[in-house]
Amino acid sequence: MTELKQNSAARDWLEAELADTLDEDYELEMSEPALSMEIAKIYKNSHPPSIDRMQYFRDLISLQSELIKLQSWVAYHKKKLVVIFEGRDSAGKGGVIKRITQRLNPRICRVVALPAPTEREKSQWYFQRYVPHLPAGGEIVLFDRSWYNRSGVERVMGFAQPDQVEEFFHDVPEFERMLVRSGITVVKYWFSITDEEQQMRFLMRIHDPMKQWKLSPMDLQSRVRWEQYTKAKEETFARTNISEAPWFIVEGNDKKRARLNCIGHLLKQMPYEEVPHEEITLPERVFNPEYERQTLPRELYVPEKY
Repeated sequence: MTELKQNSAARDWLEAELADTLDEDYELEMSEPALSMEIAKIYKNSHPPSIDRMQYFRDLISLQSELIKLQSWVAYHKKKLVVIFEGRDSAGKGGVIKRITQRLNPRICRVVALPAPTEREKSQWYFQRYVPHLPAGGEIVLFDRSWYNRSGVERVMGFAQPDQVEEFFHDVPEFERMLVRSGITVVKYWFSITDEEQQMRFLMRIHDPMKQWKLSPMDLQSRVRWEQYTKAKEETFARTNISEAPWFIVEGNDKKRARLNCIGHLLKQMPYEEVPHEEITLPERVFNPEYERQTLPRELYVPEKY
């Protein structure tokens, strides 16, 4: 009987969580902007139906509940996890990172997205500016772009000289082996989409005023230099796919499937399990009969317009 009650409570929790999540995630999921009719028609014709919406949310919430277990395990055992997200522009890295971090503690799981290096940083050892962001015990760090900028955008755009790129390829396998030897788990994802899909997503961003900020001059150049980026990716895989930190490719044409596949795969990379938790009890409220709550000035309050 107790087990039935627990199963019922779990189903009730899931349904309540789904209902609560839908409003929030509708905002995240409204990725189709106010396109012209022609672009909307092209988009619809080139995209077969994705996962059923409710099934997607059920699977996502289930995976996110497992991420919370992973987080607890990392914190309890003082593990250190680095997850690198690389790939084509508009391939869906940011969407996956949002879903991973959505329900996690930002003190344990944080995102690192470094800006372009300063003049001082350009004169440093290449990996130096990334090292301070590596996790301590009990932390998860998600790199939204990483040191692989050197073999990607810096190489293709001419920001790094050929000898610098060659030095990077020589150093990065040993750098990552050093991280692993120090107790850091390194997981590397490359998000891949087709040429046609990237073209469509860029067009959508151009026509969506809420997403135009995502189109930097570098992003636009990635369309012009598609083949150069392909060659850079191929050499990166060939020279940095080491057994201690292998690459994993995420097919990103279907955003929802890419999110579920990536999160599910990440969970399988870690031998996490349930960890002990102290039982939480709500303490009794202390009432002071002599205390009188002060009336605060109205101008301190945010006006109620909604």
